[in-house]
Amino acid sequence: MALAALALQSSAADFDGTKPFICSVIDTNDCALGTPCIHGIAEDVNLPQFVKIDFAGRQLSARGRASPIQSAVRSNGMLMIYGTQDRRSFSITVAEDTGSLVGAIAGDEEGFIVFGACTLP
Repeated sequence: MALAALALQSSAADFDGTKPFICSVIDTNDCALGTPCIHGIAEDVNLPQFVKIDFAGRQLSARGRASPIQSAVRSNGMLMIYGTQDRRSFSITVAEDTGSLVGAIAGDEEGFIVFGACTLP
């Protein structure tokens, strides 16, 4: 909750893709073809709790690993970030005014939907 409050204190320009920021994964859904989704927190589905988004370096990083950002687009107050790595793709949407995050990771017959909040480091 404290991270969400920090994100709310940031200005709209903080999440426009010009500055790096850190996001916390708060809620997750892990889904696979033919099985019920698993709902929980990041650790429940082996996802990192914190992710750094670095636009200058064009990468997401967590737990000592990095994934390249292939595209970042602004539209109607939202920042959309896209990339692919290791037979998976990711799409992250961040509200420029609040830093709230919704992300999806898709692979072969599997997917994750995550909800979180971002703040400046």
